[in-house]
Amino acid sequence: MADAVMPRWHGDNYQARVFWENALNLLDDGASCIVEVSFEADGPKAFDDVVVRYDPAVARSGPERVTADYHQVKWHVEYGGRFGYADLVDPEFIGAKTSSILQRLKEARQDAGPGACFSFITTYRIKDGDPLADLVSGNDRSLLVEKLFDGTKTDGSRMGAVRKLWREHLSLADNEDLRGLLANFRIFDGHRSLEELKESIILRAKTVGVLTTLPTSSDFRLDELARALKKRGLNSFTRETFRQLCKDESILAEIAAAANPYLPVAIRSFLGPASDIVGALPEDTLMLTGSFRQRYLRDDLDWQRDIRPQVEDFLCAKVSRSPMLRLILDAHASVAFIAGAVLDVKSGVSIELVQKGSVGSRVWRADDGSDREAPTFDVAEHKLGDGPEIAVAISVAQSAEAAARAYCKASLPKVGRLVVFALGPSQRGVLGGGHAAALAESVANHLRSLKGNDIDAVAHIFAAAPNALLFYLGQQHQAIAPCVVYEYDFDRRGNKSYQPSMIVD
Repeated sequence: MADAVMPRWHGDNYQARVFWENALNLLDDGASCIVEVSFEADGPKAFDDVVVRYDPAVARSGPERVTADYHQVKWHVEYGGRFGYADLVDPEFIGAKTSSILQRLKEARQDAGPGACFSFITTYRIKDGDPLADLVSGNDRSLLVEKLFDGTKTDGSRMGAVRKLWREHLSLADNEDLRGLLANFRIFDGHRSLEELKESIILRAKTVGVLTTLPTSSDFRLDELARALKKRGLNSFTRETFRQLCKDESILAEIAAAANPYLPVAIRSFLGPASDIVGALPEDTLMLTGSFRQRYLRDDLDWQRDIRPQVEDFLCAKVSRSPMLRLILDAHASVAFIAGAVLDVKSGVSIELVQKGSVGSRVWRADDGSDREAPTFDVAEHKLGDGPEIAVAISVAQSAEAAARAYCKASLPKVGRLVVFALGPSQRGVLGGGHAAALAESVANHLRSLKGNDIDAVAHIFAAAPNALLFYLGQQHQAIAPCVVYEYDFDRRGNKSYQPSMIVD
């Protein structure tokens, strides 16, 4: 009996934690556009698990502003499940008898009004090789409708088969109707575990003064509070009603923000499901999302000319206010690198990094001791030619070697050596700030020795690693410059490889 009850409890807790992750922003008076958060709301069927409303409407990577996010949350006991585009027309995939997730989307869109965004959050992952894997943006997880409607005319093409199945299943007249239906539909597959969501909530709660749990507690109070609210029929909160709830439940810690010696600052070019979580006031947040379309820099902008000066000026202004910064980087790897170059090891600034990833959100410091007995890079050198330049492939989250090698062969004739620093591949290979800083220092020391007397030899950096590692490597820029940092084509809509972004000399 207990075994049957546990999955239902965990599923309820998972939904509740998605709610809390968004609702805590209601306590952030300056940094959030969120004005209402509901769970199991009186919203569109199947997209009412968590509803977030904005005023003013928020910008995303597309041209339209979003007035509300409707979330469908699907937690699974096992983490290894896979799904593809055909599962989106199968009612059983979401545990329903008659309506598929796409049919629920169609129904929800009719009721939600303009500016609505619909997010499907699941712990299952998209199947490797399935067409759906090519349709989900690596930036904000929206469906890449321009790739689905790729110019192929017939239903016999790879994307044509997807269009045909979805169009006929939804009884739509033509592809234009399908295009309109899929706009602002996001799929968050392989979403964080229960424990990872808990860690993210605890971190966010600290920034807004909410008490969540004691380290010695085996329970998580917010889970039980969500169930109590449901029983009382309380499921929708504004800023005022949520603050009052926290006071009534004695979970609001009346601690002045000034008590935290670290000034929270954020740089953002990505958006996630809890899309307004920043942990910094508007004046301490650099929003770069308007400069990007999905993950790609706008055609009329240049990394070196337009992005780098914004990052440098922003961070220099923050340092003038406080010598202690808590840095939140929801941004490209190149931004993390240049941030480290600004706040380098000689800057005298004390830095905390909020590292987000599959292990949730954690605060990392270079002196947190995580480097003790931690694994080091396996280093391999490969001769590519006779040129003086050096290519550097840093492989942590996944291997960067093949793509770096291919890019060098096609575009960098002066590269004579490829140096591969490998750890993993794993999303959890880097254990903390101290470990990341030690790894970055080892890369810098190795490159310094390779350059020898040829200090002007250019290093080309190709990385698949946490932003924290790129930040700490940027702090070592004087040891490896001149260097060029590269961004990977994660959405595979461009050259399906790396592209140069910033030059650091």
